[in-house]
Amino acid sequence: PAASAGASAPGGAAGSGGTTGSAGTKTVTGESAQTRWGPVQVRITLEGGRITDVTAVVYPTENPRDQEINSYAIPELRREALAAQSADIDSVSGATYTSDGYRTSLQSALDSATG
Repeated sequence: PAASAGASAPGGAAGSGGTTGSAGTKTVTGESAQTRWGPVQVRITLEGGRITDVTAVVYPTENPRDQEINSYAIPELRREALAAQSADIDSVSGATYTSDGYRTSLQSALDSATG
C-alpha cells in the first residue's frame, strides 16, 4: 500500500487540473500523479506560450527522507522544466519516483494549457 503523503503547500491536491489567468498569462494545475511515496502535483504559469514558473504544489513530505530528497529534487526539476520549456526533463538522481510524478503532472498541465 502506498504511504500517505503530506501536502507541501496550502490547498492540497486537486482531483483534476485547472486553468486560471488573464489573456496574456495562464496558470494551469496538472493532474496529481500518484507515485510509490505519495502524490506529486505541479502548477505552471505561462506567458505568451512560454513556461515562466513551475511550482510543485503537492509532493511527498511525510518523513525526513522524503523531505531530504525533495528539498534538492524539486528545485532541480523546476530549473530543468524552465530550461527545457517542456516535460522532457531528466530524472534527478536519487529521486526517481518524484521525478516521474513531476514529469507526469507537468505534461498534464501542458496538455491542458494547449488543449
